[in-house]
Amino acid sequence: MELMLRLASLATVLWLATWGLSVPPTYAASPVDVFTFNSIEEEARYRRLIAEIRCPKCMNTNIAGSDATSAQTLRVAVHRLIVQEGKTDQEVLDFMQDRYGDFVLYDPPLSSKTWFIWLLPVGVALVIIGFIFRLLRKTQDLAPPELDLKGLDPATQARLRDIIQD
Repeated sequence: MELMLRLASLATVLWLATWGLSVPPTYAASPVDVFTFNSIEEEARYRRLIAEIRCPKCMNTNIAGSDATSAQTLRVAVHRLIVQEGKTDQEVLDFMQDRYGDFVLYDPPLSSKTWFIWLLPVGVALVIIGFIFRLLRKTQDLAPPELDLKGLDPATQARLRDIIQD
């Protein structure tokens, strides 16, 4: 009986160890892109551009840090535009903006569609500054209240005035 348990345990361990070898190659695919560049400068431009372009699917992640299919497609497009077509950085950014809109740029241009994004922080800052000035003015306007001291003897009135002034 003990021999049977040991054999079953050994068979289970061997099965688990070899199961990892039978996984189809699609599961072991690397999410890292492998591109070739003509120079180190091209590769540096590529890395800088994919860090500047936002993934349209991932909301606030650049295409360098996203594993989404759309980000992979954009990385391939950036590589093609730089290496094969010899585009400048601005031409690559313009291409991405024309195709995917202002959202793909972390620094969108000031236009009729994006003015709200640019002016919102200024408006919030002005509101906060106005609120602070209003609070400061209210604290400066606070003066000791005038008391009706009629009916009190002069010594008590003088004592109360001294307390209020302190």
